[in-house]
Amino acid sequence: MSVLVTGGARSGKSSFAERLVMHRSSEAWYVATAQAYDDEMRERIRMHQKQREAAGYLWHTVEAPLDLPEWISQMGQSRAGTSAPTVLVDCLTLWLSNELLAHEHDPESVLQARMDALVEAIRAYPGLLVLVTNEVGDGIVPEYPLGRRYRDLAGILNQRVAAICREVFLVTVGIAVELKSKEYRL
Repeated sequence: MSVLVTGGARSGKSSFAERLVMHRSSEAWYVATAQAYDDEMRERIRMHQKQREAAGYLWHTVEAPLDLPEWISQMGQSRAGTSAPTVLVDCLTLWLSNELLAHEHDPESVLQARMDALVEAIRAYPGLLVLVTNEVGDGIVPEYPLGRRYRDLAGILNQRVAAICREVFLVTVGIAVELKSKEYRL
């Protein structure tokens, strides 16, 4: 079962996703997609690691800044009679940013193929998979073409992932609201 947790920056979405996983499973894999390019980001990562350690929960942490679809697929494959582990991915928009920068000059079809691979890996995952993403379309229109491309791709990716998840939570001001059950269907 896949669950999507979205919200704005500093909305509480990562904390909620961690609590949700801890409530539903006795241990989990934490898949980090961030890359530490500067001291400030290294400090953010270190603080997140300390917070997880302080929770007293058994997290197995792995970094997958680019190979996220492949990692999810591999973890979802049969593991000698055991069920697939619970996985928390934080976050899809950082993964997309990494992919966009890695393929900035490639044709659009390359990024679409990467997003397709991720959506298929999520769809096929047989265990609990909680995915954190940012809602990036609520702000101003980015000034530069790369920023607008990123915003558009993030919106498309978020919609595609939400469509295949059983639950979708919007977190704002630290409050999570489950959206999928409230969806108005035409």
